[in-house]
Amino acid sequence: MRYTQVDDWLRWMETQHPRNIDLGLERIALVAKQLDIALEMPVITVAGTNGKGSCVALLSAILGVQGYRVGAYTSPHLNQYHERIAIGDSYVDDASLCHAFAAVDQARGETSLTYFEFGTLAALLIFQQQAVDVAVLEVGLGGRLDAVNIIDADIAIVSSIAIDHEAWLGNDREVIGREKAGIFRANRPAIIGDLNPPTSLLAYASQVGALPVSRDKDFRLIDAEQGWAWQGLAANGEVLSYQNLPYPAVLIDNAATVLQAVQYIDLPVSEWAIRQGLSAVSVAGRCQHIQLEGIEVVLDVAHNPASVQALRDHLDARPVAGRTECLFAVMADKDIAEIIRIIQPCFAHWSLAPLLENERAAQPEQLQTVLLEQGIRQVTLASSFSESVNNALSRLSTGDRLVIFGSFFTVAAAMTEIADISQARIKTVGES
Repeated sequence: MRYTQVDDWLRWMETQHPRNIDLGLERIALVAKQLDIALEMPVITVAGTNGKGSCVALLSAILGVQGYRVGAYTSPHLNQYHERIAIGDSYVDDASLCHAFAAVDQARGETSLTYFEFGTLAALLIFQQQAVDVAVLEVGLGGRLDAVNIIDADIAIVSSIAIDHEAWLGNDREVIGREKAGIFRANRPAIIGDLNPPTSLLAYASQVGALPVSRDKDFRLIDAEQGWAWQGLAANGEVLSYQNLPYPAVLIDNAATVLQAVQYIDLPVSEWAIRQGLSAVSVAGRCQHIQLEGIEVVLDVAHNPASVQALRDHLDARPVAGRTECLFAVMADKDIAEIIRIIQPCFAHWSLAPLLENERAAQPEQLQTVLLEQGIRQVTLASSFSESVNNALSRLSTGDRLVIFGSFFTVAAAMTEIADISQARIKTVGES
């Protein structure tokens, strides 16, 4: 074994391919063949601009309540790499991860793999060795050429389609839709959660003989004050419905899509498990609410206009008694002006935080320029992320709200700072 520590493996993996992103299936398929990867359990692959992580979490929660061992592969992680590979409620352990990395390393020979491809093969190998009941795979980027697409999905989900990652996927929904449709397979369900799917998505489903099941055509949700209702199709084509469903801690749009996907799993799933799973699901960093001495802190990884609109809708539906401010840090290649335009009415003040170790991150001064162009002058800059968090919290009091958003990196940094602040305050109270 080349290394015995996960961190050593990860550092090495980052240096093993000349490009961080290198879409294509030839190299990874070759190594998968050497590893004899052939998943025998039902496989659900989830693509989409936004909502992928929520769909995976919902599937894991519902199927887990039913008693199935679910292997879930997601990306990116927030705090530690192990989050990417989960079986049931537990993340993969160090030993399993190191052994999987070593097996991939041995099998690849002279074949070069990206960091993501290496991790994908490790996840697939672990799920195969652990003989999970269901494997749920989140696409990393796009779909057609993404590493997880070496596996033929029994059920494919496309949660939503919006503009993001233009350098890799194109800059219009038709092009992006075609890329995401690449996970569809002949004679297998293709669950489409987008209310207005691109023509290219539906055309590809027809071309390969997939079985499209579309939001508001084949399944729908009805939002109400006392719960929400879902109507869709059973695997045999019969119409079925669930009434007065509990609201999950994710968008019900994604929940509706997952409920339709569940109907096609070749395993029994009860209505009780669906209701319990909806109540139990949680997704770190997606409209995640934390109470910090009377201040409501909301963490959200929203980083493109569509996801920021969803965040705004969430905030608008949940007003607080006091003022709402934000802490914002985002990657420089995002549509920053549009993100700010969408959500700026929500905030009385903007704290702009630097992500000092991230070369892709926009500098606070760049963000301030865009804010000023939109007439927003209640802005504070800081020299470190920690300073930005502490300054923002110092301006707020009981009943106020701080929204921290802009990227996975932003939320990960915020989680670390909030944990440190909470621990420091607990220690101070204990010493008094």
